[in-house]
Amino acid sequence: MTSDNKNSQHLFLAGVRDGLPIALGYFAVSFALGIMAKQAGLSPFQGFLASLLTNASAGEYAGFMVIMEKAGYMTMVIMTVVASARYFLMACALSQRFDPKMPFVHRLLIGFNLTDEIFGAQIARPGYVAPRYTYGLFVLPLMGWSTGTMLGIIMGNLLPAGIVSALSVALYGMFIAIIVPPAKQNRVVLFGVTASFIMSFLFSRLPVVSGMSSGTRTIILTILIAGVLAALFPVKEESEEEGEHES
Repeated sequence: MTSDNKNSQHLFLAGVRDGLPIALGYFAVSFALGIMAKQAGLSPFQGFLASLLTNASAGEYAGFMVIMEKAGYMTMVIMTVVASARYFLMACALSQRFDPKMPFVHRLLIGFNLTDEIFGAQIARPGYVAPRYTYGLFVLPLMGWSTGTMLGIIMGNLLPAGIVSALSVALYGMFIAIIVPPAKQNRVVLFGVTASFIMSFLFSRLPVVSGMSSGTRTIILTILIAGVLAALFPVKEESEEEGEHES
């Protein structure tokens, strides 16, 4: 075995090692997502395939909600893009760590499975992003995510309706766990979260908008609230902040 092959194998195994704890976390979360998929009418294979090809908690949740609402394909596309918009920013940041000579196929495969945790693991490593490491990093999380969704649907078919309804709340608990820590540290985030709760309630009661599907209301609220917050509380560039400190 040549030194290049040994190095590639070492990078792949290092990625597998770092991806194991991510896979365990994904499995637990996707099990609850599978309960939601079951309520949307998906079969275990359909749920497995959806998670294998999507691998995005908020995006899949939005897609399953659109299916439950029996909305159109365009609503699903817009809803999924809006829910997963943060990955555009992550991809732009990660692309700055690519070797300029990296082939397009590697860039495409790395972008296919870009998630919050995998992005964090890659960006924490020094130097250029190594494709072999990335492939090892996401192989277990991808299988954990898709398998957890499938098992969630299977258990949803076997468990009593009351337990299934209780388990479906777990996904909402996950989203609460995501938004509470940053909301406690940042008043702007807290304001945005609070505004989202209030506006979502009002939109479900007000004339005209209450007649829209929940997916359409979510799209409108996401763009509206995010746009207002970006205008009122713009994030300063690091160079600007440094200049202020120097002055």
